[in-house]
Amino acid sequence: MILSTTPSLEGKHITNYYGVVTGETIIGANLFRDLFAGIRDIVGGRASSYEKVLREAKDAAMKEMSERAEAIGANAIVGIDLDYETVGSNGSMLMVTACGTAVRIETI
Repeated sequence: MILSTTPSLEGKHITNYYGVVTGETIIGANLFRDLFAGIRDIVGGRASSYEKVLREAKDAAMKEMSERAEAIGANAIVGIDLDYETVGSNGSMLMVTACGTAVRIETI
């Protein structure tokens, strides 16, 4: 499965458009991760625990989107957009949504 944020794929011919496909993931951030991220905010530096959770959530959303595209016959997704939000009480959960257009490209 080819995944791209661009609306087309250079050197590839799109033969069929299947429509919009999405993948969503919501991951709760635990208390200890919040505590250490808060300390990191005060003293500076990167919050690697949150970065790891965001990567995992993005990967899960992209995988779900790819599986949905494959199920309808697509072999690529173009125009992918990723959206990150906090949800839940006090923003305690992280939501990642991946959205793109499922297409079939000519394979030579």
